[in-house]
Amino acid sequence: MQYYSTNKSAATVRLPYAVLKGLADDGGLYMPESIPQLPASFFETIHTKTLPEIGYAVASALIGDEVPADVLKKIVEETLNFPIPAVRVENDIYSLELFHGPTMAFKDVGARFMSRLMAYFNQNESRELKVIVATSGDTGSAVAAGFYNVPGIKVYILFPKGKVSPLQQKQLTTWGGNITAIEIDGTFDDCQKMAKQALGDAELNKNNLLTSANSINIARLIPQSFYYFWAFAQLREKGKPLVFCVPSGNFGNITGGLLAAAMGLPVHHFIATTNANDVVPEYLRTSVYKTRPSVQTISNAMDVGNPSNYARMCELFDHNHQRFCEKISGYAFSDEETRKAMVSVKAQGYLLDPHGAVAYLGLKEYLRESKAEATGVFLETAHPAKFREVVEETLGEAVEIPQQLQAFIAKQEQIIHLPNDYEQLKNMIDR
Repeated sequence: MQYYSTNKSAATVRLPYAVLKGLADDGGLYMPESIPQLPASFFETIHTKTLPEIGYAVASALIGDEVPADVLKKIVEETLNFPIPAVRVENDIYSLELFHGPTMAFKDVGARFMSRLMAYFNQNESRELKVIVATSGDTGSAVAAGFYNVPGIKVYILFPKGKVSPLQQKQLTTWGGNITAIEIDGTFDDCQKMAKQALGDAELNKNNLLTSANSINIARLIPQSFYYFWAFAQLREKGKPLVFCVPSGNFGNITGGLLAAAMGLPVHHFIATTNANDVVPEYLRTSVYKTRPSVQTISNAMDVGNPSNYARMCELFDHNHQRFCEKISGYAFSDEETRKAMVSVKAQGYLLDPHGAVAYLGLKEYLRESKAEATGVFLETAHPAKFREVVEETLGEAVEIPQQLQAFIAKQEQIIHLPNDYEQLKNMIDR
């Protein structure tokens, strides 16, 4: 399998290069040259397979012989060693709970898979691999957990000052060792821009072996397709068309679903929901794509004004607005609407985090407008306790903090503070 750049001016490469480089030489994102189709028999028997078995089948189709079968099976099994249940919230509406991993966020799937794949591809390299990641909250903690103490790898996590929840910050700043947490005086978009500058800096790359752990890395995209297949396996017996609603910031999560659909997963429709940072929903409405500075909301992991994976979505839809709209609907919701949804759904007995609440709202709106007879699945991407302050303020009651999150509260933070200045970051990485 060869991988090409979305900017179309770099050479095609094999997967090991794409994973260890992160960003293509021309600044584009890597995509598979062709998308493999899974056989009909796979979907006919999918309900009899375990989550790791499904993950391995999907991964092997995309990775081919770049990784030996026994190694890839082990990577997938270690990645998917926690449950991802589809939980009924109301009639024909399910929450796909992606928060049962070690850092209690969906990015555990991508980060755990990526760290193991990188370690395998880098095992014969004498130089230290330096991983650069920008985070609006959950990516940083998942990457830190996935890469902590992995030999031959050092991680730099860039996060925006004052714009992640206190518990999220604890999860990404208390590791030490090979994990360096860097607080940037700016927004997530500033952090992402600095990370991309480093990855595209010829001088820095000459002296260092650099890669990315953001969803710009193809090694994050591949595993994020796994749980869409798993949701289908759990809900197949319902016998209705499947609709997925994905809370979206950098749009890597929904792109994983689109990749699954391109491989043959029978999905009736996707819904991309955002907070006030509605660049993609606006494009779907108007056919005009215009990035802008992000604004802060209570669903901070989606505070992205220049989503990287829009480039991959364009490739999947041949840069055709009509094709976009045939497969995806887009909605945006305010903080006030998000809070109302959290209160309403809690009254039904289900606790939402702010991101899941945005997804729930989008799913309800699509089903209302389309009048589709479908099984709706919204992605609940993080445990509500990770946003305790927002959830407790909204609901007026305490939220129980799971033990694995409590463990971070008493830990000492280790933070390097930097201004929004790429040269200072470059000097730090180039030491």
